[in-house]
Amino acid sequence: MIGKISGRLDWKGLDTVLIDCRGVGYIVHVSDRTLAGLPPVGEMVALYTDLLVREDLLQLFGFPTMLEKEWHKLLTTVQGVGAKASMAILGALGAEGAARAITLGDARAVQAAPGVGPKLAQRVILELKSKAPSLMARGAGLAHGDAPVFEEAEPAPVPRKTAKPKPPSEGAMRASYTADALSALANLGYGAGDAAEAVAVVSGENPDADTAALIRLALKRLAPR
Repeated sequence: MIGKISGRLDWKGLDTVLIDCRGVGYIVHVSDRTLAGLPPVGEMVALYTDLLVREDLLQLFGFPTMLEKEWHKLLTTVQGVGAKASMAILGALGAEGAARAITLGDARAVQAAPGVGPKLAQRVILELKSKAPSLMARGAGLAHGDAPVFEEAEPAPVPRKTAKPKPPSEGAMRASYTADALSALANLGYGAGDAAEAVAVVSGENPDADTAALIRLALKRLAPR
């Protein structure tokens, strides 16, 4: 199984790229969102990959983070959602957007993906709404484990002085806040589905909220009225 590809970006197509890995070129299918975030041709790039194997076909699908790759694998478990539909959903919403839409039961958001009709969007919601919270909770670990999309061809020389660790990306921090808030609500006795829905709502309304703020806002939403 090919899980990751790093090399020089040789070519960009409409939904595929060619990555040269030390003389071997790999065609990788990517979403519109991923394609837009890649560097110019000739620069170094790294993508996590998922290999689709059929009797007469081998296709690689690329993702900038492990979290997005895991969402792709989860989406393709839904009947009628193939790799193409999954890439369309992730291209339109991203990993966090897909998580929020599925948790909130927002079929309209899923339907915004090209080629995804109302029936298929509703099926995605029905089949994945109960599974979304666990992947959302794992999101922090997946985000912290993400490699940068752009890499050097060879490892940089080790500096004499200890380099300062790079601060986590905004996406990693948000995933961490969400996971910590979900864990706290679970410890307080709230069900996974209710907690995930509350956190998804308040996170969307307050994109700058940290863990404490998410917990406080989610508790207000979950409080009986």
